[in-house]
Amino acid sequence: MANKLVILGINYGGHDTSAALMINGKLIAACEEERFNNKKHTRDFPKNSILECLKIAGIKKNKINIVSVGFDQKRFVYEKYINNALIKDNNFNLINNDKEKILRSLNIDNEIKNFFDHKFDFHIHPHHLCHLASSFYPSGFKKSFTISYDGKGESESSMIGIGNKNSIKIINNENHYPNSLGMIYEAVTYYLGWKPKCDEGIVMGLAPYGNPKELIPGKNYRYIDIFRKIIKINSRLGFKINKEWIAYHLKRDKWVSDKFYNLFGKKRNWDDKILKKHKDIAAALQLRIEEVVLSQLKFLQKKYKINYLCLSGGVGLNCSLNGKIEKSKTFKKIFVTPASGDAGISIGACYLSHKQQNKNFVFRKHENFYLGSKFKDTEILKILKKEKKITYQNCGKKINYKTAELLNKQKIIAWFQDRSEMGPRALGNRSILCQPFPKSMKDYLNERVKFREYFRPFAPAVLKEKQKKYFKINQDSYHMLIACNVNIKNKNKIEAVVHVDNTCRVQTVTKKSNKKFYKLIYEFYKLTKVPVLLNTSFNVKGQPMVNNPKQAVETLLNTNIDHLVINNFLVTKINKKNR
Repeated sequence: MANKLVILGINYGGHDTSAALMINGKLIAACEEERFNNKKHTRDFPKNSILECLKIAGIKKNKINIVSVGFDQKRFVYEKYINNALIKDNNFNLINNDKEKILRSLNIDNEIKNFFDHKFDFHIHPHHLCHLASSFYPSGFKKSFTISYDGKGESESSMIGIGNKNSIKIINNENHYPNSLGMIYEAVTYYLGWKPKCDEGIVMGLAPYGNPKELIPGKNYRYIDIFRKIIKINSRLGFKINKEWIAYHLKRDKWVSDKFYNLFGKKRNWDDKILKKHKDIAAALQLRIEEVVLSQLKFLQKKYKINYLCLSGGVGLNCSLNGKIEKSKTFKKIFVTPASGDAGISIGACYLSHKQQNKNFVFRKHENFYLGSKFKDTEILKILKKEKKITYQNCGKKINYKTAELLNKQKIIAWFQDRSEMGPRALGNRSILCQPFPKSMKDYLNERVKFREYFRPFAPAVLKEKQKKYFKINQDSYHMLIACNVNIKNKNKIEAVVHVDNTCRVQTVTKKSNKKFYKLIYEFYKLTKVPVLLNTSFNVKGQPMVNNPKQAVETLLNTNIDHLVINNFLVTKINKKNR
C-alpha cells in the first residue's frame, strides 16, 4: 500500500455508528455496525464495521494514514451543556443528570485512538458538513446546492451549502437545536406510539391516510393550522419550533408538552388502535415539513439560479418530501444519498479528509453503494450444510429464471446477493421479493412476513427502460428515495406497490446499477409482461437488515418466506406447508 492515501471514516458518538474506507479518493467499503451486533440504530463503537472495511480492502489497520471522525464531541458538550448552563442556571441540573454521558463523550477521541496501535493523523469534521459531503461529492454534479436536515449535529439542525467542483461553501447554518425538523418529527413519532430516531418512516407511511385540513374535533381550526404554529418560518432560510408545544429540550422521555397533550389527548401506546386523529396529525406534520423545506428550496433556486440539488441528513430519507421536491420541478435533477442518515457520516468524513489532503482533487461520480459484506460460495455452503431444516441446490446460471418462475407462482423470495447495501433501503442485494400483484400481497407481507403495521407501503423495483410506462417521475431513482405518482393506466398491474395516495417509492434498475437484479426482473417480465417486482428489505420489524448467510437462513426459518436465494443456491424449508 506504499504511496497510497488510506482514510478510515467513522461515525461514533451518536446513533447508527458506521465505518467507511477510502483509498486515493475512491470509496472502497462502508459498513453499518447494526448489521453485525443486531442492534438497530446502535450507538456501539463500530469495531466490526472497521474490521470488515479493512477485510474488504485487503489491508491491515497499520496501513491507515488518516482516521476521520464526523462529529466534534467537545463542541457538542460545550453547546448542549456548558453554554446552556451559562445562559440559564437550572440547566446545571442537566449537566449533573448527564454526567456519565458527558464524560463518555469527552473520552470518545481517546477510545478511537486506542483501537489502533500505530501513528496516524486524526481528523474531526462537523456533523452536518459530513452530511453535505456524503451527498455532493458522489453525486456527479459539477455545481449544486447541498443541504442537510436532521435532528441535531453538534448544535445545528440543518446546513445549506453550494458544492462547486471540489469544494463546498456554507451559505446558511442558522437553524439550531431545539429548532429542528428532525426533532419535531421524532417528537410526533413518540406521541403516535412509535420509537423516535427509529420509526419516523412509519409516520411518513401513515400520513397519506389522514387529512391535514380536517377540523380538530370541537375546535374551529384545522390540524395543519396547529402545525403551522408549531413550526414557524421566521426567515427565508430559517424556521423556529414553538417551545410551547414541545418538551424534548427540557425533559427526558416526554418529547411534547402538556399543551400538545391537552389539545390532542393522551399519548398512543404502540398496541393501541390507530384513530383518525392519529392519521390527521401525521398528515399535518408531513405537510408542514414539506411546506417549510420547499419554501427554502424555491427561495434558494430563485436567488442563486442553481438547477441541481443534493439532499442528506435523516430528513433526506423522507421519500414523500423528496417526491414533492422532484414533482415541483424546482430543480432539473436531485440526488439523495442512500446513506442519508447518520450512518453516512463516515462516508462524508472520508471525502472531507481526502479533500483536505488534496485540495485540487475532483471526485468522480460514485454510483455503487453496494459497499458492505460479501460471502463466497464456500462460506455459504458451510452454513447451509449445518442446518437440518432446509434443502438446497446450486442452480448455476439458471438461478434467475428459476427464481422468476417461483415469483410468478406468488412465492415470497428472500434474495441475498453480492455485497450488502449502505443505508436503510434494500436495493436488490438484501431484499425480500414478490410479484407486485394482486393487492393482497401487500397485506400478506406486512402481516405474515414483516410483522408490521398494515398500512406500511412497499417499493417497486422497475427496469429503467419501462419506468415511464408505470411511473410519473422525471429522473431515475436508483436508491428508492423519491416517491412519485403511479401511471393510473397500469396501476392494476402493480397494485401491491401502490400506496393509498397513488404514489410509489420507485427504484430504477439497470444492468450497470445491479446486473443480477436486473436479470431477475427481466426474467419475471418475460413470464408476466410486468417489468416490476415488489422489493422490501430483508429483515423483520425492529431488526437490522440481514447481513450474513447465517442470519439469512434464520430469517427464512422464522418467517413465512417461501425460499431463500443466496448467490446461486436455492434454499427451501423442509416440510414447509404451502400458503
